[in-house]
Amino acid sequence: ARRTRSLDALLPVLYLRGVSTGDFQEALSALLGKDAPNLSPAVVTRLTATWADEYVRWQGRDLSARRYVYVWADGIYLQARMEDQAECILVLIGATPEGKKELVGFQVGVRESAQSWRELLIDVKKRGLSIAPEIAVGDGALGFWRALDEVFPGTRHQRCWVHKTANVLNKVPKSVQGAMKTDLREIHAAPTRAAAEAAMAVFVEKYGAKYARAADCLTKDREALLAFYDMPAEHWDHLRTTNPIESVFATVRHRTVRTKGALSPITAKLMVFKLVMAAAKTWRRLKGENQLPKVVAGVTFRDGTEVIASPDHRAA
Repeated sequence: ARRTRSLDALLPVLYLRGVSTGDFQEALSALLGKDAPNLSPAVVTRLTATWADEYVRWQGRDLSARRYVYVWADGIYLQARMEDQAECILVLIGATPEGKKELVGFQVGVRESAQSWRELLIDVKKRGLSIAPEIAVGDGALGFWRALDEVFPGTRHQRCWVHKTANVLNKVPKSVQGAMKTDLREIHAAPTRAAAEAAMAVFVEKYGAKYARAADCLTKDREALLAFYDMPAEHWDHLRTTNPIESVFATVRHRTVRTKGALSPITAKLMVFKLVMAAAKTWRRLKGENQLPKVVAGVTFRDGTEVIASPDHRAA
């Protein structure tokens, strides 16, 4: 917390960790020394009201001038004093044609519920996001994919390899998991789709007889797991996983997991929103951002490489 550059990030941390408004001044003095700002309970209350207004404005912002080439979606469960453990925070992060990552959608919902995801997607579309993303990256939550096909039917599916690996490994004994994890890595790290499909066939042959559930878990999503091969190779690391969301919320989880006491879901959502917006200031751009205009223009990529049409010299 001493290294936190902005009170926009520090104050939500203190709030989520259980510090009451009356103790903020003491906590800030301990962290920041004599230069700590004078924050009385009344000042903190006014600040949180300002944050609430900021969240409302952000939720209602016009998206008609925005386009996102790729989006990542996940439902994040936090022990942030949220009352209903069935609830989670639904998150959409998008990559612009310039390679910048932005928080697109953020609201409390039910992770497995198609209705919750539908409400979020319809909301961003209603506010002007009319052009469907090229690819959406997410885990196996069926609710999201159903909602995506209804709201943005042209968007391709890319399943997260980190989630898929965990799902497959959960279906085998621990004694097998190490070798199986290595074999799964051979699939998604293959240089071409053909090599990945061959490695997947080897996986099924090796484990299918004894661990049929694990093999079925992998192969049933074959196409969605390998969709990234039709995108520029520079983007593969970004598209194989929901890490753009996971890496951000790892810090949020770390700051909220030990929190005790009563905090309403609304306030918890507001505090987490402020933490994410503070983190967004340091998000890195996508690698190979020069390839994004080609994706937008509909250029075909095969195994990560642009397909150049050969001129037709045949006689008429």
